[in-house]
Formats: sequence, structure tokens, C-alpha cells
Amino acid sequence: MRQVAWWIVVIVAGSFAGLHCGVNIFPASYDAQLGANLDQEIRNNPREYPILNNETVRSAVQRMVDDIIRSPLVEHRGRFAYRVTIINDPNTLNAFCTPGGYIYVYTGLMKAIDNEATLAAILGHEIAHAERRHATKRMTKALGAQLLLDIALGKNPSRTTELAANLFVGLALLKNSRDDEAESDEYSFRYLQSTRWYPGALGYFFEKVKGRSGGAIERLLSTHPLPEDRIKANAQRVQAANLPPPTEENLRSQPYQELKRLLP
Repeated sequence: MRQVAWWIVVIVAGSFAGLHCGVNIFPASYDAQLGANLDQEIRNNPREYPILNNETVRSAVQRMVDDIIRSPLVEHRGRFAYRVTIINDPNTLNAFCTPGGYIYVYTGLMKAIDNEATLAAILGHEIAHAERRHATKRMTKALGAQLLLDIALGKNPSRTTELAANLFVGLALLKNSRDDEAESDEYSFRYLQSTRWYPGALGYFFEKVKGRSGGAIERLLSTHPLPEDRIKANAQRVQAANLPPPTEENLRSQPYQELKRLLP
């Protein structure tokens, strides 16, 4: 018995040491369920999240997501929802994705950008947050060694859900770290390489928000920090991939202007 307990401690200690290396104690099915719960929470709160009732706009953005998740790098296609909802708030420059792939895009963001490729890059970034399972990895890190030990010893398995609910109320779990943002930028670039869009288009969004201030920008940066190294890293990716200059064909500015005219 003492030997078994010793091995449990070794395993848990190893898991705890790995918390800084992306360990995730939650199965992907938990991400899917957590996302479905958050989606319902959002839909039940129209005052804070007024959903745009325009299927033409929603479907256009949904088709973009459907194209992006065809990337061979997307592992949870078919397991996660990857469903788009448009939030009708012209004063908010933001988009976010819950665990399990429920994607929300604000009309304020859509109005602020100039071409389809930039929106595709933002969508790819949000998809990467779900694919890389950033929220539940942060939950794992926050829950820490004691929970891992309880799980290893078979104590109160339902405590996982209880602690997660207490630690991450509502959308607080969507506040991304700098490392999460950097990884999502990288994967967005990779996803777009197998699409019709210019992979480096995230740089256009950085140009839009860099140096700006005000409530809309502050809300964006509260969940998506934008340190200077993110901007430099995107430029380095473009250079390393030896991308030719973008064209109308892979920016798709004109079709995007037509989509923007449908926004309220």
C-alpha cells in the first residue's frame, strides 16, 4: 500500500511539474460541454450580448469558419461546434471563442476592418484558442496539485466541476495570457496557409488597434493582450514564409465591403 501511494505521489508531482507545459486534466468532451453551457448563458443575456438577426451576414462568416477548419492542422473538427454568432454592438471591437468552438464576432469589429483576409485571420486566431484548449489548460493550472492528488486518490471526482465553476465564473475564463495569444497567432497563420486568404493578414488588424485608446480598445485588450512582440512575430512569420505581397485575390476587399453594407 505504501509503495502504491508512493507511485501516486510521483505521478502527481510529475503532472504538477507539467502544469507549466500545457498539461490538461480535462477531456476534450469537457471543453465541448463547457462551451455549450456558455453559449446558452450568452443567449440568455440579450442585454449584454444582443445577437444580430441577419442570417445572410452570419452565414457568410460561418462559411469562412467552415473553410478555415478544413485545415489539416485542425484536430477537433466534428467534435467542437465551430458555430458563428454575430453580436450587434458597433462600439465593441472584439471577437471571442468559448471552449468547444462557439465563435462570437462583434459588428464593431467587422466594421473596423477592411478586408475578408483580416477577418479570416481573426477567426483563425479564435479557432486556435479552442483547438489548443487554452481555457481548460488555464483551469488545470489554476486548480493545481491538490486537485490532481484528489483525482489520483479517487477522492470526490465531482469536485473538478465544482472547483472549475468557482474559479471561472461566466466568461472570465476567456481572458487569454500572452502565451495563449502568441500561440493562437501562430496557428491562425498556419491555418490560413491552406485557404484562399493571405496568411499574414492579422497584421492589418494590429495596425487598426495599435496606439488607439478608449473603452472599445480596453475591452479588446482585456481578453486579447497586444504586446509589441505579437506584432513583430507576425511580421517575422510573413518573412520566414517568403510570402509574396498580398493581392485583391487573397485579401478580398471588394466582397468584404459588400458584406459590411449589410451590417446595421
